[in-house]
Amino acid sequence: MRHLFTLNSYLLRYKWHLIGGSFFVLISVLFSVIPPQYVRESFNAVEEAIRSNAENNTSGISSETRNLILFYGLIIIGSALLKGLFMFFMRQTLIVMSRHIEYDLKNSVYQHYQKLSQRFYRANSTGDLMNRISEDVSRVRMYLGPALMYGINTSILVVVVVQRMLSINVSLTIYVLLPLPILSYLIYRVSHLINRRSERVQAQLSVISTFVQETLSGIRVLKANVQEKYLAERYDKETDIYYDRNEKLYRVNALFGPLMLLLVGLSTIIIIYIGGMEAIRGNITIGNIAEFIMYVNMLTWPVASIGWVTSIVQRAEASMERINDFLDEKPDIVSPTDEPLHLNGQIRWENVSFTYPHTGIKALEDVSFEIKPGETLAIIGETGSGKSTIAALQSRLFDPTSGLIYLDEKDLKEINLEEYREQIAVVPQDVFLFSDTIYNNIAFGIDNPTQEMVEEAAKSAGLHNSIMDFPEKYQTRLGERGVTLSGGQKQRTALARALIKKPRLLILDDCLSAVDTETEDFILKAIRSYSKSISSIIISHRVTSVQHADMILVLKNGQVIEKGNHNQLIKSDSYYLSIYRKQLEKEMVK
Repeated sequence: MRHLFTLNSYLLRYKWHLIGGSFFVLISVLFSVIPPQYVRESFNAVEEAIRSNAENNTSGISSETRNLILFYGLIIIGSALLKGLFMFFMRQTLIVMSRHIEYDLKNSVYQHYQKLSQRFYRANSTGDLMNRISEDVSRVRMYLGPALMYGINTSILVVVVVQRMLSINVSLTIYVLLPLPILSYLIYRVSHLINRRSERVQAQLSVISTFVQETLSGIRVLKANVQEKYLAERYDKETDIYYDRNEKLYRVNALFGPLMLLLVGLSTIIIIYIGGMEAIRGNITIGNIAEFIMYVNMLTWPVASIGWVTSIVQRAEASMERINDFLDEKPDIVSPTDEPLHLNGQIRWENVSFTYPHTGIKALEDVSFEIKPGETLAIIGETGSGKSTIAALQSRLFDPTSGLIYLDEKDLKEINLEEYREQIAVVPQDVFLFSDTIYNNIAFGIDNPTQEMVEEAAKSAGLHNSIMDFPEKYQTRLGERGVTLSGGQKQRTALARALIKKPRLLILDDCLSAVDTETEDFILKAIRSYSKSISSIIISHRVTSVQHADMILVLKNGQVIEKGNHNQLIKSDSYYLSIYRKQLEKEMVK
């Protein structure tokens, strides 16, 4: 229960729900023990009437006895109705409380996810993150709702009912209660088996869901390689496994009902036999036997639920441990201050090196450069040379392993991180678009956008004409991850999203790789005219993208091997010149 104790703060937050729910449980239990007592009185009244008729040699039931039984019947009905009413109130407080805590816990986990650093997301899969905020939180809610409710109800009911049974006949109570712990244990074992097999079913369902998702996402590749039959056969195998696991689960489920009926029937037989012997001895009445049968039926599900509740608590403990593992995770990147920030755009790197913590790969080594406000730095190099790492460090998604990054002569680690990111715009190489309209995707980074602002950004990104060709224009809804658009349109949409922010620092991480050179030239001219007053970093593998920059860094194996502008680099026998010639030859061939 150690990890579940962390939920005490939530229970304290909703203490009046918990107190009120417990009160309603108590009231409903008190009303539930009334009917058996009046059933006993009714049986005794009928028994007395039969005895009186035998002694007086008469037949029928007197009007006095009939009215008394009718009165008892009304009390039983009234008690049942009031019990049902307070059970409704009980559920409306305890179950609603669990839903409130579920809502708060999901929000806490989601907000914590947003604070965590890139290292965390590289180390954990998306499926695992989703499971902890959905499946694990749902299991915790089952502990806070049904398990807590039945636990309180069982505790109060057992105390009240057993005390009542003991006051009638101690030996009969002991005999009657003997099968109930066995019932509780067997239900626990069956529930544990059900839960284990349910988890296997859920795991296989996740496999099927992932398989279908990948198939639908890669439908073009599937059709192009004529793999429909092969994947259909694989899908059949996975669903066969799912069917087999479900069949095993339902076999265990089938034990639940008969097991309860068997042990309840056993208790009833004991009541009738032992109770009959006690009634013959004159220790109890016939009415007491009927009363005991009702008490046992009242105890059956609460006692059986002990095993079920125990299983729920165990699962909730395991889930809360998994949730706490993430909630205890501290972000590597935090904002050290709340001081306002106005970004001028002067950037200076001093001997910056970086090694990725999750792989140990050294991405950069002793990188130094400087950008003055309004200047453009271009970075070019082969794949894996460390270009994107520079963008990640400048965005402060990571901190350098060694060396310093200065922004307007302040250490980047000492400035207001939130305001810094609000004043910069990054267009990554791997574009992500939401399943929303083009308008909302472009306007994602700002508050209260206007149509003119969105269109201006789209025009600067060379996207406006393509949008106007769509039937619904800017209100065109994109498919999952922007699947509706071509690769070039996705990149230009992401670029428009960056430009609409009017940033003080613009970072383009090879974001024009999917557009043709003519469109690229148009976009770069628009960016140059737009970015005269801001600093910018352009990362690319094309010389055409970087040749107009104020400074060009040539990277190889994480090191700066050449530095200068385009004219300076092509005048010498440089690595940059060899790249330039190769790309020029390719363009001439085209």
